[in-house]
Amino acid sequence: MSTVRQIAQEIVDREGGYVNDLDDPGGATNFGVTIHTMRRLGLDLDRDGSITSADVRALTRAQAVQIFLEHYFNRPLIAELPQPLQATVFDMYVNAGSNAVKILQQLLVDMSFEIAVDGALGPQSLSAVRAAFEAGPEEMVNAYGIAPRNYYFRIADRRTASRKYARTRAGGKGGWIKRAEEFIAPSYHMTTAQFKARTAPWV
Repeated sequence: MSTVRQIAQEIVDREGGYVNDLDDPGGATNFGVTIHTMRRLGLDLDRDGSITSADVRALTRAQAVQIFLEHYFNRPLIAELPQPLQATVFDMYVNAGSNAVKILQQLLVDMSFEIAVDGALGPQSLSAVRAAFEAGPEEMVNAYGIAPRNYYFRIADRRTASRKYARTRAGGKGGWIKRAEEFIAPSYHMTTAQFKARTAPWV
């Protein structure tokens, strides 16, 4: 069983090094940590009075791991979730912030739990997710993995520039979709035909 730190290290590995893709609203990013996050946390690494892409470039892998552990795992209370859900929600929180929790909460609402979809894990949300997990552990993990995949598809439906993250130039599954499917059973992975049908309306 992977430790939380090992999960964070795997996320950093998955995110890769420095990029500044104009099509990515996150802006300059290193090891998955965006310039917006660094500004929010006041990480002026070169101590020149401003936080720029130079600070993002200067971020180390170890610093990224620590940021994720503190601000994307501990503070959002992901540690309070059933252990088999922690890795997938943690990974999604790194990629989508509080939307990761909203996706989980909406899934619970769809299961008839009466909770708020507010992106914060409070006592009601935690109680509901534990109850849902106890009723069907594997089903809950797979359902959560499928929900982020649908979330990525919806983004790409609305935003043409984001489609390259969901579909490769060759027409196969892009990084977003592969990332979501890492956390679900192979039987729930989309087939090539299913994926092509889902993305057929995209230009």
